[in-house]
Amino acid sequence: MERNYFKKIRILDGGMGQELLARGLVPKGTLWSASSLIEKKNHKLVIDTHLSFINAGSDVILTNTFTTRKVRMEQNNVIDLFKYSNQKAGELALKAKEISKKNILIAGCLPAQNNTYEIDDRKEDLIKKDFFDQANIINPFVDFFYLDVISSSREIRLAQEAIKQFKKPVLVGIHIKKDGRLPSKENITEVVTNLKNENWLGIVLACVSLEIIEESSKELKKLDLPFGFKANLWGVKEPLPVHKFNTSKYNEIGKNPNIVLGTRKDVTGEVFAKFTKKIINEGATILGGCCETNASHLKEISKFK
Repeated sequence: MERNYFKKIRILDGGMGQELLARGLVPKGTLWSASSLIEKKNHKLVIDTHLSFINAGSDVILTNTFTTRKVRMEQNNVIDLFKYSNQKAGELALKAKEISKKNILIAGCLPAQNNTYEIDDRKEDLIKKDFFDQANIINPFVDFFYLDVISSSREIRLAQEAIKQFKKPVLVGIHIKKDGRLPSKENITEVVTNLKNENWLGIVLACVSLEIIEESSKELKKLDLPFGFKANLWGVKEPLPVHKFNTSKYNEIGKNPNIVLGTRKDVTGEVFAKFTKKIINEGATILGGCCETNASHLKEISKFK
């Protein structure tokens, strides 16, 4: 694909997992969106959700692979379905593209391979293998890879090493906290300075609140790199990893994360567009949503293309 693709305004998709739940998916344990891949009866739901984003104006859809990472499959005793679920995610994304008859791109979602929102401190060879094994399955279906909600430069480096042989560009999605730093305590500039290479398409603040994105936009603007966001609409400014909830709340989160984290119902499509316009004025060209964003939000921001 063209390496300058994100130098003009492009719309990413919305919060796939939460939208599937909103449309009636009944999750198994903490598989959440991966539950839609395991049973054939839910495959049309995945396609329809992809299509809702495409029809709302998305130029890029992500494979539904955020919770098909090995660790989550192991926790829910379905590791035997690791290959099947990742492959099915690629197939369903491609099917949605074919049905839409639109010239969209498919990004291979490679999430943080252990817990979300915190650094992965496991051995490097294990992290690298986890990235490779997932990327290897979805590679035939995707135009580029998207590193999703990554919490340290170490993980970005290992992911880049893992996917190097596929010779595809990468969009880097980092998670940052209220202090403007990654969970690793590194700042955005450090990460880009140390790791940016000719394969980077841009950098995205991934699953981050509107307020944190706005506060960090000036730093991103200085990096001479296409940038943007996949904003979450959780009810909390800084979400915690699942395992850090107390026991009673942990039992509830398996039903739907928004039971614990809440959702910002006040952020309508119009409000989301007003926020997006501010970040565009700072130079952002990569625009999208994460948890609790849907087609109505994307439809409004697609007007900026």
